[in-house]
Amino acid sequence: MFAASPQGPDLDYANFKHTSERHASLSCTSCHQRSDNSATPRFPGHKACTGCHLAQFVTPNVPMCVICHSDVNGSNPPLKSFPAKFSERFNVRFDHAQHMAGSARPQNGCSACHSRLGSRAAGLSIPTGFAAHGQCYACHTPTSKSQAGREIASCGVCHDEKPYARTATNARAFRFAFSHAKHGPGQRLACADCHLLTAGAPQSHQVSSPAAVEHFASARGQSCLTCHNGKRSFGGDLAFRDCRRCHTATSFRMPM
Repeated sequence: MFAASPQGPDLDYANFKHTSERHASLSCTSCHQRSDNSATPRFPGHKACTGCHLAQFVTPNVPMCVICHSDVNGSNPPLKSFPAKFSERFNVRFDHAQHMAGSARPQNGCSACHSRLGSRAAGLSIPTGFAAHGQCYACHTPTSKSQAGREIASCGVCHDEKPYARTATNARAFRFAFSHAKHGPGQRLACADCHLLTAGAPQSHQVSSPAAVEHFASARGQSCLTCHNGKRSFGGDLAFRDCRRCHTATSFRMPM
């Protein structure tokens, strides 16, 4: 299918680009194959390249080999380590609501991916980088399929060749001395007691944030008042010693 594609000496064969027109037209599985649950991807084998680039493989002094090999001299050139960073950007497609229902729900729910760091953790950890693959691969094994029979093991299930933006951590709730570590199983609270999920929503709007401002109930969803209602906390007289539970941390700023 690429017989008419230009492949001349004027092209740069020392750098691989997922975004090139010809590479972008291929499925991820054309080059990337998973044989186990290793979190770090592997370089494709020669067969993935020679179907289109046989001329470069048999032409001397074409630098394509240095993309994957650290030393091209000798009969068994060693492979480079798989790059930890890319000049190209790949987004992450993830639907929280989809992963909290049916067989797609991890055994431990939200805590399967998000953990509390420290005794006063204001927020939960967010899986990033190749290490995040280890958590995903617990369910997305090399041969896994959805209930509808769709393949859910390849790169393209979760990634596109588009910019990636991390989930924002500048929500107003972070201005208060809130501790996820103290709002969990010990207090008989689950994530869904405070956070509501919206299926199919954009990344930054999938999980609602409780409203912390001024203690009032919120029409948007849960708020501090849901639990701190004068019965479970704050006390009947709103004693100042109870206020100090949330308003003494260095991160606290009075909202403007």
